Amino acid sequence: MTHHKLPEVEKRLAMIEGHIKGIRKMIADGKKYPEIVHQITAVRASLDGAMGLIIEDLVEGVSQAPHGKRKQATAELKDSLSTIL
Repeated sequence: MTHHKLPEVEKRLAMIEGHIKGIRKMIADGKKYPEIVHQITAVRASLDGAMGLIIEDLVEGVSQAPHGKRKQATAELKDSLSTIL
């Protein structure tokens, strides 16, 4: 991975962590399930966005890898995609 997008991934994960804490507070405060489900859906979308950034970084890694390391970079991308799918 090129790691160019790692700071953005870390930023998104920190936001997700805060969002999860907010959801836990909603549960403790007795909020209704539809409100909680709505917030969980938002967290899932944020996780998908973070994963998308990682995949973008992996794709860039394949395209920028020197010829001798391209096979390894491609394998990392394939492994990550197979996990998602």
